[in-house]
Amino acid sequence: MHDPAFMINAGTVRGRAVLAAAAVVALLLMWFGVRWQIGSMLAELTNPTNPDAKYISETAVDLSPRDPLAAWLSAETHMDLLQPDKVESSISGFGTTVRSSPNDYRWWIELGRIKEQAGQTAGAEDAFRQAITLAPSYAFPHWQLGNFLLRTRRPDEAFAEFGRASKNTLAYRDQIFSLAWDYYDHDPAKLEAVVADDPEVRVSLALFYASRGQAADSLRVWDTLTDQQKSANPQTARTIAQALTEKRFYRQGIEFSRQVGIDADSEAERVTNGGFEKALGSPDENYYGWKVERGDGKLEISTDSAVKHNGNRSLRVNFRTFIKPVLSDPWQIVAAEPGASYELRFWMRTENLRSAGMPLIQIVDPVDNRLIAVSPAIATGTNDWQEIAIDFNAPTDVDGFVVRLGRAYCGDACPIVGLLWLDDLSLTRKS
Repeated sequence: MHDPAFMINAGTVRGRAVLAAAAVVALLLMWFGVRWQIGSMLAELTNPTNPDAKYISETAVDLSPRDPLAAWLSAETHMDLLQPDKVESSISGFGTTVRSSPNDYRWWIELGRIKEQAGQTAGAEDAFRQAITLAPSYAFPHWQLGNFLLRTRRPDEAFAEFGRASKNTLAYRDQIFSLAWDYYDHDPAKLEAVVADDPEVRVSLALFYASRGQAADSLRVWDTLTDQQKSANPQTARTIAQALTEKRFYRQGIEFSRQVGIDADSEAERVTNGGFEKALGSPDENYYGWKVERGDGKLEISTDSAVKHNGNRSLRVNFRTFIKPVLSDPWQIVAAEPGASYELRFWMRTENLRSAGMPLIQIVDPVDNRLIAVSPAIATGTNDWQEIAIDFNAPTDVDGFVVRLGRAYCGDACPIVGLLWLDDLSLTRKS
């Protein structure tokens, strides 16, 4: 129920005057509100490099004189630091922006930027530090102050700010890592001294090292994480495993792949699944296990539980008049010590296997696909299980090699038919 004391009688002159005054006030408030919104919108949508930006900024300021964005656009478009007599007025324009919104750290950064360009380094530093005071947990102010300090030849203070920025925001980490990496001549110790000692930063740093081919440093940093921290970053570990494998850093790549579960049973200097007790993978399913290409109908490769030398399974290869001159299926990468001497032992069995180019095991350099060593070819026909050994030296320029089933060359169209079983591949380091 309305209180009669507060009711306006629109039928009286006084009542109509009050209502008219209220309407005028409402219209004025609406007008000023619309003006402010239009001015702010013009400032927000106008790029300072626009040829008409100066005139648009003047309109924006007229419509919204207290809007910081309009004041900034005006200061940006009217800035002239090339004429000494206009430097102070240019800086004053940015000061107006700050006064319009003194608690917004972004305008203090803009003020610091213009003061540095004008050569007023002390005032620029004060402005940058005020931005940090207003937003101490934000990365951007620390990033801006760090760059300012580096430009003024104060690297220790600069990288302290970069370290704070690297902790707070992923977007700046790679930039900071790259900056410090180049500044300190690719010294990992100095880089790690200036970035934040934080698990998330170390995850990013391990990835950074991997992308730069610093495989040992990547694994070293990764291993400073707890198991829980590692398990929280599976995609990063996968990316690193792939990157290091593609760059042929197999000893570190296999460790990342093992930890993330892609090649859980793999180890350096060992043939993975040498007894074929587990299923064979396709090339995109693992990095350090057996890989099988299944696109040739004349070649059938599978595990066999009926015929085996030891354990529960062996590898069965059925040649159905296979005629291709080159065979490299299945194959796997083995991580190894560069230049070390190894012995590979395995067992073979055949049934009605015939060809002028019989199957054999090949050791291959992954860099140039060069044959390092090959096993003696097994005799044609049917043969019971035979143990065969290969002695060889691993390549000196890469930490691993490829083991694969190949065949002796016997021409461009040399058929091979019959069955072959392979089992119990084992690797021993001799020196």
